Amino acid sequence: MSVNTTSANTTSLSASVGVGGSTPEQELARLSDMTRGVEGITAQEYRARIDKAQQLMRQQGITAIYLNAGTNLYYFTGTRWYASERMVGAILPAEGELEYIAPAFELDTLKGYMAIEGRVNCWHEDESPYGLFVQRLGELGISQGKLAMDESAAFFIFDGVRQLAPEFEFVNGKTITAACRMIKSETELVLLQRAKDMTLEVHKAAARILHEGITVGEVESFIHQAHKAVGAPAGSYFCIVLFGEDSAYPHGVKSPKTLELNDTVLIDTGCQLHGYNSDITRTYVYGTPSERQRQLWQLEQDAQLAAFEAAKVGAPCSSVDRAARDVIEQAGFGPGYDLPGLPHRTGHGIGLDIHEWPYLVLNDHTPLAPGMCFSNEPMLCVPGEFGVRHEDHFYMTESGPKWFTQPAHSIDNPFGY
Repeated sequence: MSVNTTSANTTSLSASVGVGGSTPEQELARLSDMTRGVEGITAQEYRARIDKAQQLMRQQGITAIYLNAGTNLYYFTGTRWYASERMVGAILPAEGELEYIAPAFELDTLKGYMAIEGRVNCWHEDESPYGLFVQRLGELGISQGKLAMDESAAFFIFDGVRQLAPEFEFVNGKTITAACRMIKSETELVLLQRAKDMTLEVHKAAARILHEGITVGEVESFIHQAHKAVGAPAGSYFCIVLFGEDSAYPHGVKSPKTLELNDTVLIDTGCQLHGYNSDITRTYVYGTPSERQRQLWQLEQDAQLAAFEAAKVGAPCSSVDRAARDVIEQAGFGPGYDLPGLPHRTGHGIGLDIHEWPYLVLNDHTPLAPGMCFSNEPMLCVPGEFGVRHEDHFYMTESGPKWFTQPAHSIDNPFGY
């Protein structure tokens, strides 16, 4: 990026690349709500998800599944409730209607959040929710067989039920939940697309407010407000901002540095739209890139594009990770997950959880199928120097992968202005 030094203390970057030269107030004024016209999941789709889960349960010989508060409960029922020390969730039998279990004092509140209504089995604070759970299974005619437990449920819930129901064979609910959630519907793809569009605009705005001496906290605060400005009610779901050598550490450092001229800039952030996540990383240079920065920036993009090209319907997830890793290893990094090189998986599934099944990693052999959505981020980490992470997402179609957002254009013009 071309730099014009106007004084000893002031540096402005070329407006053509959109990095530096603007104020937070100016950038926030440019942004507008991008959520108009986008609808959430309908009750009809929630019911279709329940039907699919019950079909899978019957195929696998599972009598019932417990869905804990969190994204699994939300996915199947539209009930947004966060996990805590109290048992709140749903009982989904292989045959019959879904029911809830919750503290009695939360009954009216819980009903207000339900998209799918159902009987609520209540327990008081001095009563055992696990006993109530087992009792209700018996009343539903379920007294033995395979009982699936939500894989995200805390151990104390599983242990409480297990001690009272030794006659059951307990199995991992992931065989039901993941099998449903990893294949996105058209509505889910629309929500994911819009969330990512929102975050990409926030990235562009964040790049324009950079200046020497700006702190990580200042950039994070701006990104949070910018996400609100484009329509994310809660602002940023997460935000990682790294400058210079700090960018070599994928998830940040204890004491981040302020921005200096010619620093590598790595920003990884996202928001939620109706619970669905965006997660985009951009890496560029504030100032004039060195030859080393150019070389590694391009190597990272070559690895990202190799991963995309390897994503074929029916191929294992591991093959995508292998393709990206081969590019980086052939350039002399690694081998494997060693540093300097690519220390983590190439990508993760995304949906209601920012990281969900399946994963683009060497030990995940799940066949790629239409409707699966992934991050593509084979980060190149060089401790002592800097790191480069290009993160965009794609989804699988019958004819192969399709980008949600296009990869960065170049180190000199990352946003394609």
